[in-house]
Amino acid sequence: MTALDEPRTVARPRLATAPVVAAMVALAVVLALTSSQYGYHRDELYFRMLEPAWGYTDQPPLTPLIARVSIALFGDSVTALRVFPLLFAVASVLLLALVAREVGGGRLAQALTAWGMAGATLTLMFGHLLLTASLDLVVWPAALLFAIRAVLRDDGRWWLAAGAVVGASTFNKLLIVILMVGIAAGLAIFGPRRWFASAWLWGGVALAGLLAVPNAVYQITHGWPQLAMGAALSENNADEVRILMWPMLILLVGPVLAVFWVTALIGVFRQPAWRRLRFLVVTFVVVVVFVFVAGAQFYYTAGVLAVLTAIGSVLVAEWCRTRARRILVFALLAVNALTCAVAALPVLPVRVAGEVGVASINSAVADQVGWERYTEQVTDAAASVDAIITSNYGEAGALDRFGVDLPPVYSGHNALGDLGPPPDDVETVLVVGWQGRWMDRIFERCDVVGTLDNGVGVDNEEEGAPLTVCTGPEAPWDELWERIRHLD
Repeated sequence: MTALDEPRTVARPRLATAPVVAAMVALAVVLALTSSQYGYHRDELYFRMLEPAWGYTDQPPLTPLIARVSIALFGDSVTALRVFPLLFAVASVLLLALVAREVGGGRLAQALTAWGMAGATLTLMFGHLLLTASLDLVVWPAALLFAIRAVLRDDGRWWLAAGAVVGASTFNKLLIVILMVGIAAGLAIFGPRRWFASAWLWGGVALAGLLAVPNAVYQITHGWPQLAMGAALSENNADEVRILMWPMLILLVGPVLAVFWVTALIGVFRQPAWRRLRFLVVTFVVVVVFVFVAGAQFYYTAGVLAVLTAIGSVLVAEWCRTRARRILVFALLAVNALTCAVAALPVLPVRVAGEVGVASINSAVADQVGWERYTEQVTDAAASVDAIITSNYGEAGALDRFGVDLPPVYSGHNALGDLGPPPDDVETVLVVGWQGRWMDRIFERCDVVGTLDNGVGVDNEEEGAPLTVCTGPEAPWDELWERIRHLD
């Protein structure tokens, strides 16, 4: 063991229960009050219509299962779907406060972490909507907290806890593997390298692998659909993501808290007691590089940013030696939370959100608007067709949720494409959305009969999309379906 690997005690203060719980309650109230505003997000409409399965073309099974459980427990409503995301967000505040405590943060540092992250964009956005990223609010901080405990407490049993979290998380996203790679690379570069000789660490890896077996089996037996989905995301999003990911490193937590995580990256090299936390710098770099190279989703850095923000709060708390500095920092956090809330939550009237550009900046806001009105317009246009084909799963989910007495609805988008095409006797279909622009290549005739309009001026993916009636398919549906199916 080298001198750099020698255990160094980090004092762990008591949990600052009052400020942490207060921040958790405040967050829960805000999310509860806004949960029914605007409407369903397109992903929520998709999840609620997926039958339980071991996996899907575009994702593992857990988030759609959470949607089903939510409906069974709380009813089929947008508010019901958002109960679990609210709980995940609230739990994440506690986990991040525990991270601050673990690295030596006292009452003030924990309060800064709890109140700061309760108002961060990523917490509000993923706590408001049921997305696959909602569970990540808990998973990534928990896995990193346990890794930090293993290293700082010199207690290998925490690697088992980290492995259990990582393995269980594969039922939601396979992205967690990148976190494992980042931690391993960090330990290899900065240490403590002695953990690679520890049975506890390898036990954690084995436990993660064991829990991931069902998902690995599904991927192997279905031709690795997640790789195909990742390639589709990269093809469709890469250029945009590689630009957006840089400002989003700031905007995901807000400008004020961005100072915190930058402080943490510097602090691990300046604080002797944090020497063993330097592996987190490499972990952060690995995740950022992965997002840039893969070009998948810009918010994949959120979990690491949240943990680094919690660590940085310790140094910010040390700076707040005077009452004036404390007041200044909390005032800045309040402003940060307010701006993040406007960007992430439906706090503005929907028409105002469209006019001031919030919906343009945050597609998650735009994707909650117009579904009932779109369904009415589709219903009017579908009076004389045999079936409906939607261009994406949001449109299919909206028709499933709000449609009454509609012809059968089909979609080639992601997992819905696996459900198959219309039957061979279908001659006339209504194509909803942008796929209608090229359907004349595979039908004898196509006519635009309407245009989707949400009526509130919010420019989302459906706004202005055509409603197209097509007749006379020029090949059997099984053959046409391979052209209609798509991943993105």
